[in-house]
Amino acid sequence: MGYMSTSQFALAADADRPAAWTLLADGFPQSHVDLDDPRHLEFEYVRRIGHLLDLAAPAGAPLRVLHLGGGALTLARYVAATRPGSRQLAVDSDAALVEFVRRRLPLGQPARKSGIRVRVADARGALAELRPGSFDAVVTDVFAAGRTPPHLTSAEFTAAAERLLTAEGLFAANIADGPPLAHARARVAAIRSVFAFACLIADAGVLRGRRFGNLVAAASQRELPVADLIRRAAADPFPGRVVYGAALDRFVAGSRRSPMRPPSPPRPRHLSCSQAVASRTSPPERPHKGRTRVWVVPP
Repeated sequence: MGYMSTSQFALAADADRPAAWTLLADGFPQSHVDLDDPRHLEFEYVRRIGHLLDLAAPAGAPLRVLHLGGGALTLARYVAATRPGSRQLAVDSDAALVEFVRRRLPLGQPARKSGIRVRVADARGALAELRPGSFDAVVTDVFAAGRTPPHLTSAEFTAAAERLLTAEGLFAANIADGPPLAHARARVAAIRSVFAFACLIADAGVLRGRRFGNLVAAASQRELPVADLIRRAAADPFPGRVVYGAALDRFVAGSRRSPMRPPSPPRPRHLSCSQAVASRTSPPERPHKGRTRVWVVPP
């Protein structure tokens, strides 16, 4: 099956990190990656998923990770750097994006050495083709035109992902939402209908419905390391809150009463950073002070 991209991609250099780039899709920040230091996680929600992966097994132990939504392979690179010998599969439906990242943000070594394989496919279809119990973690971070496709937000999709996990495997999902958080509440309710344990990590302002932002849902059939997550999230540059137990019950209250599942909302246009990065340049040239270019590659 072929997949056609309708997006336009660009790279914006990081003024503070000479080998770091922000991947833009239609002007929106999609991923951030430091080619010299893959352990660096710039986006706060990505850092929170990184905490979950850090706590998924003893430090340094290899993991088998499925990434639904590859982007710039930020988390796959992170796991490869922090857990050598890990075997990972990244699934992305956008063939043009996969090729863009391969050419402009290369892994630097073949899959047999990096342990990272990339497959162009629809995330839901890929779940049906993979062997049950073959992953220690499944991370879903899929967006198309700024929204998560509806067929990737249901309890059925979550159950299909759970089927691929080991008995103590970890499920993590990036959820983008704004006031009144109807989509996030429904997503968490769907996740809790499949997994015995769950929690939510987000900025307090997002949780209180003050602004649009990212919420990270984590779930497993075993108890989650909530105490460690609380400490790590609180120590981040942008501290996050961990919602679990009775507080999570209150968060999802009422979501099951609606017969319709609230769709993923569009990202507000003011969050586009195309103008904010206009003073940065991108490969194949390195950034120089005073230069004002953004390199845009058509699909």
